[in-house]
Amino acid sequence: MVAPALRVALALLPLLVSPARATSPEFSGDLHFPLHARATNKDGSAPLYKNPHADIESRVNDLLPRMTIEEKVAQLIQGDINGWMDFNDPLDDTKVFNQTGLEAMMAQKAGTIWGGYLAPWDKFVFGVTVGQRYLMENTTLGIPAMFQSEGLHGFTNNGTIWPSPIGLAASFNPALLTQAAATIADEAEGLGFSQIFAPVLDLSRELRWGRVEENFGEDPFLTGEMGSAYVTGLQSGRRRNASTSASARMASTCKHFAAFGSPQGGLNIAQVTGGERELRSAYLKPFNRACVESLAIMTAYSSYDGIPAIANKHLLTDILRNEWGYKYWVTTDAGSVDLLITTHGTCDTRECAAKIALENGISGEMGGGSYTYLTIPDQVRAGTVDVKYVDETVKAILRTKFTLGLFENPYPYDDYLSTLRTPETHQLLHDMERETIVLLENRQETLPLSKSISSVALIGPQVDRVSFGDYVFFNASNNGISPLTGFTQLLANTSVKINYAQGCALWSDDVSDIPAAVAAAQASDVAVVMAGTWSLDQTLLWTPGTNATTGEHVDLSDLGLVGAQLQLVQAVKGTGKPTVVVLISGKPVAEPWIQEHADAIVQQFYPGELGGLALAEVIFGDVNPSGKLPVSFPRSVGTTPVFYNYLKGSRPIDAGRILDDDTLVFGHQYVLDSPVPLWSFGHGLSYTTFNYTDLALSPSTISSNEDFTVSVTVHNTGDRDGKEVVQVYVTDLVSSVVTPNQQLVGFQKVDVAAGESKRVVVPVNASELAVWTLDNAWVVEPGQFALKIGTSDQTFLNATLVVR
Repeated sequence: MVAPALRVALALLPLLVSPARATSPEFSGDLHFPLHARATNKDGSAPLYKNPHADIESRVNDLLPRMTIEEKVAQLIQGDINGWMDFNDPLDDTKVFNQTGLEAMMAQKAGTIWGGYLAPWDKFVFGVTVGQRYLMENTTLGIPAMFQSEGLHGFTNNGTIWPSPIGLAASFNPALLTQAAATIADEAEGLGFSQIFAPVLDLSRELRWGRVEENFGEDPFLTGEMGSAYVTGLQSGRRRNASTSASARMASTCKHFAAFGSPQGGLNIAQVTGGERELRSAYLKPFNRACVESLAIMTAYSSYDGIPAIANKHLLTDILRNEWGYKYWVTTDAGSVDLLITTHGTCDTRECAAKIALENGISGEMGGGSYTYLTIPDQVRAGTVDVKYVDETVKAILRTKFTLGLFENPYPYDDYLSTLRTPETHQLLHDMERETIVLLENRQETLPLSKSISSVALIGPQVDRVSFGDYVFFNASNNGISPLTGFTQLLANTSVKINYAQGCALWSDDVSDIPAAVAAAQASDVAVVMAGTWSLDQTLLWTPGTNATTGEHVDLSDLGLVGAQLQLVQAVKGTGKPTVVVLISGKPVAEPWIQEHADAIVQQFYPGELGGLALAEVIFGDVNPSGKLPVSFPRSVGTTPVFYNYLKGSRPIDAGRILDDDTLVFGHQYVLDSPVPLWSFGHGLSYTTFNYTDLALSPSTISSNEDFTVSVTVHNTGDRDGKEVVQVYVTDLVSSVVTPNQQLVGFQKVDVAAGESKRVVVPVNASELAVWTLDNAWVVEPGQFALKIGTSDQTFLNATLVVR
């Protein structure tokens, strides 16, 4: 039901607003609509753009000529719901709006509206309804807006928080991610949102960069598959009462296009160096797989090969629009058009910045800067900007809106509460939390712990803390379960005693509390030490005086544990008690001592709300871990980059090392270290054992455009049910250009009961074998390809594929 205050406000809108006037010089030819009433036709028929049964292109082409240049440009600039509402206090529930602010916002910034605030849901619904009713009923053409929010790993206005994307990728379960993304859309859609800023498809190849946690890992294929799963889950369906031609209910926003995740020095927004082959072979592949049908794409802040991404005609027009045929909305990131002036130095005026961003990118402008696109109407009239670029960009956003069915129903739903934080979403989240945890080491079968032990020490600064990744709302951690709470819940009906000691703070060198942690370990049968990195919510992360070691604009020069954490682990291990180390982090932690000495090691990338419980379930064996690493772990920051799919010849090995007694063993690559990761991509252990037999390729000889399948039988030879990820890698043995030493081309997660076997068939697309040749074309070259089943650093079975 509509609140009384809202009914009164909406009743007043027609009295307060007058239709926009058309400026006749902007229109030419024999018009079929009157200039004084552009939303009508001269012959009295209904405008085609208002016909829900008409095809989308016809509706776009009917609406565009009716628009003034000001109306067109207003579609290209992001507005903000805070312009007519007051969302500065997340607890305030006053449902009033500012009429002057509403009119001013919609006159210039009406295409998309930022709404990513923490606010009472009913207040937000009020604000969206006011905005959309104004646009639909009190402007000349009645063009609705797309309301936008973040949704990287959960809807950010008190929605359900999922594991960070690096954790979601560790599940290697695209089908489960599709279901998870659908719940994010469920929670946002009812409140009136129609665009979510996710997924991130940057590659985690530069581990110093703060935003590693936002990615699906280092591999283009895995990133593309997980990205496609997210886009499918978020967009699939149709808004209520939408047109028959509408084919999505939410616009996903693939970002950051492109090559953003490998900045020089690991420094946020720094230049990315590379050529066309690397761009095509690595950075663009996930976008091509996941985003051609995504209804929105966001560009990158950085430059690639010296060209700012937001003004890169080759990237945004030649490849994205012309080669890939992308037809939907492209937007810049917040404030990034101004960077052409302030950072990249390719423009010296707002007019220049707006012109080259629009004409090279066919993209709109997000807020956060000086709104350079406000200069476009005058530039069009002066002849310095060709209106055809404005028109093409406007067509893209209108096409997205028609595809979403917004012209028929842009409003929140009366029953929005029915899809927010539901028990079904909670259960799905629990399933995902369990599948994201990776067992890295398990010496002498230290894990799982038995519930018949008398006591367990829970030690470390991550025990009594909910560690979410970035892009969550203020105080989101209040909805989460810490490991201490999770273990307490799991062990509530057992006789196992928990001895808790923090030992040290995440951000301090103070070792004064380590003796208490040692005492807790000595008093227990086994010690579980939890250490790692930390991030903050989107309010605190940008608040001066706070600290974090991961997240946007938080970049590292060292990938080891901060403060006294390593000393804490070493002290606990020194007690002689079995020591399990749990790394809770947003990126790989480089600590060779832990890899060499801990009895067991578990990796939990930043979890969601149920992460503490899922961790306890894995440690005590209620859940058999099935996660695999989506990113490799270096021995130190000096051995990076460490991604597994390096080009042939790029990792010579003649390793040295420093022994525990400080003896120096000299080598050459590296003198006192090794380029070999601590754990490589695809690694992950189980509490059961798997064996592979009967590998078959069908066919084993293919033409250059012929897909094939890889079949293998997976046997669970242990005494526990378990899930295994069957991974398929190929190596092009002889090629016209240097190719990766190996690359993932397919995978499938299967559940195999103890003592049982399953035949697994993994389809592989022939295009995965293609190389970007010297002639600048994708070609599957004839020859032999080595194929293996295993992980990036293990081979279980192998075969040879022939391309004729």
